[in-house]
Amino acid sequence: MSKVYFSTWKGESINNIGKPEEEWEESAYNLPAQYDDHRDSKAFIGWDGVALFNEDVDVIRLAMEYAAQYQEYSEACGRCAPGRWGGRILYDVLDKIARGEGEIADLDHLKEIGKSMQVTSKCEIGKTVPNPILDLMNHFEDTFLECINEKKQSKHYEESIGYIAKITAPCTDACPSHVDIPAYIEGVRDLRFDDSLEATRQTMPLAHVCGRVCPHPCEDACRRTNLDEPISIMSLKRLGADWETDHGFDFFHPLEKKAPIGKKIAVIGAGPAGLTTAYYTAAEGIEVDVYEELPVLGGEVTVGVPEYRMPWDKYEKDIECVKDMGVNFITNHKVTADDMRKFEKEYDAVMVASGTRISKKVRCENEREEIKGYWGAIDFLDWVNLYEKFDIKTPKSVQKQQMLKQDFVDLTGKTVVCVGGGFTSMDVVRCAIRANAKKVYMVYRRDEKTIIRNTTYEEYHEAVEEGVEFLFHSAVNKITTDKKDVLRELLIDKFELVPDPDGGRPQLVKIEGESYTIKADYLIPAVSQSADLDLLPEEWEIEKTSWATIKTNGKDYMTSRKGIFASGDCEYGPMTIVNAVGQAKRAASVMSRYVLSGEITLTDEEIMEDHLAKLKVYDKKEKITGWLPGIARENSAVLTVDDRKDNNKEVNLGFTQEQALSEAERCMRCYYIAMVQA
Repeated sequence: MSKVYFSTWKGESINNIGKPEEEWEESAYNLPAQYDDHRDSKAFIGWDGVALFNEDVDVIRLAMEYAAQYQEYSEACGRCAPGRWGGRILYDVLDKIARGEGEIADLDHLKEIGKSMQVTSKCEIGKTVPNPILDLMNHFEDTFLECINEKKQSKHYEESIGYIAKITAPCTDACPSHVDIPAYIEGVRDLRFDDSLEATRQTMPLAHVCGRVCPHPCEDACRRTNLDEPISIMSLKRLGADWETDHGFDFFHPLEKKAPIGKKIAVIGAGPAGLTTAYYTAAEGIEVDVYEELPVLGGEVTVGVPEYRMPWDKYEKDIECVKDMGVNFITNHKVTADDMRKFEKEYDAVMVASGTRISKKVRCENEREEIKGYWGAIDFLDWVNLYEKFDIKTPKSVQKQQMLKQDFVDLTGKTVVCVGGGFTSMDVVRCAIRANAKKVYMVYRRDEKTIIRNTTYEEYHEAVEEGVEFLFHSAVNKITTDKKDVLRELLIDKFELVPDPDGGRPQLVKIEGESYTIKADYLIPAVSQSADLDLLPEEWEIEKTSWATIKTNGKDYMTSRKGIFASGDCEYGPMTIVNAVGQAKRAASVMSRYVLSGEITLTDEEIMEDHLAKLKVYDKKEKITGWLPGIARENSAVLTVDDRKDNNKEVNLGFTQEQALSEAERCMRCYYIAMVQA
């Protein structure tokens, strides 16, 4: 909440004109009253109104500068006259009034044009740009009339004032990588897949990956949801990348690699965060060495995400795209504390993006790693995927511990119980099905809705179709083994949700007398993972979070030691791929400036991203008008259960061209402009 001098944001009516500042009313929204650590905001203006934090704001020039952004960003599609010409007229007339040459008739003209744009523009940017301008004209009419009648300039017309603007969209704001989603959808609609792919790679280099295994939070913030169903955003994203790969084109980079600047960085880990850091820093002319412990590149997406979800040949293209920026990779190198001491001297900065690869325990009775049949999810998925993708055999030590008769993971005739409720656990149970397990259970403390929210609707229902049995509101109480310490049986407790009488979150309470046993051959904990941070020298005393991850401020990703950055799972804990990429993109931007200046700074673009994230761009209560409802969402074809459950063929087949065009046409192109006067 913030005190405001005046606000019409989202329909609120706050007018503190003439009141002493200590009596000013607060806005109900997280408006950016303070722009950054060094500057206060004087005004914020955007698609849903205007807020003034200072009574000295030149409201006429503010309206004029906002109208100018419509031309600056050139995001109007040009398919309608109001959108094509309306914004230009708004700017020209406002500038005329601001420089002291306006007429009374100009006010009527502005209102007429603004209202026409609101009603008849085909895209949201054309509909919404007039909103705050009309608010200012209505509430500060005397100020406009004074300039017109006295033929004088607006009070700050000639002054140098900082106006900082950003284009956004509800889906783009909700995407952790802030991908320009309307742009890549428009590329599909126009059959310009090169444009589509370049729009994605502006902030997301792993286009194949995030077109297949993203939980697509953008779809939860799609304004089309308020009308019928969200756009199938993730499925449209993969089209540009598949088009590039399938046609054998060179990589379509959205930015040209700069000449070498004589600086170099080290990146620890070649997973999504490491690859992203490498891509964008290398593009800035920085020499990049990436160190990877595994014999293969790609991190957990390679060894953790199954082939049926993320085909290796597609992910390999994303990795080659990063290599094409001139990045140097060193595999089979587990970075030690001694390495880090050396890196600090040899490199201008270091990014730790080592992920979280230690499976956490279920915390049940008799839980011990030496039990035969107790198998951590990360290790299980490693050996499944290393064999399926690279024909790397399971070593004798693992075969012996896990009672495997082959040099690969074969679970024929076995009963597998996985504990968890996220993507890792879903990968475990679906891989177990493909390894020919007789019976596969997933034990989860919460309910079906929560597991869908943690993963995706498609992922959960495909697992059910394949034969996975989900035991909700349940937990493993005890492991029973035989005399040879081989897992034989699990005691399962049942729980119920009991409402909190004080109105808090309902509590899970064990149901006495409802516990039961399951005969099982394997228990695979997939409740979470932790980071191995032994690579950090103790004497550095790098701050950690309460979750034993590396602490940063979450904005610039610098650790407590200067020059050492962290992003991805090792910084936040297990997260989605798109979250890791979003963090790493920001960190790469900060690092690129740091190696040149030695200072930590954020760009105006990044500062505005943070403000908009707090403000929330998507309004789930908004009533959508002007669009035809009831146009069905396209769903890409998937392999039938019989065609997929005993192999690793890709399950999701993607859109046909006809489906892609139909789905892209459903996009309402919801661009908005936000602007701060600082």
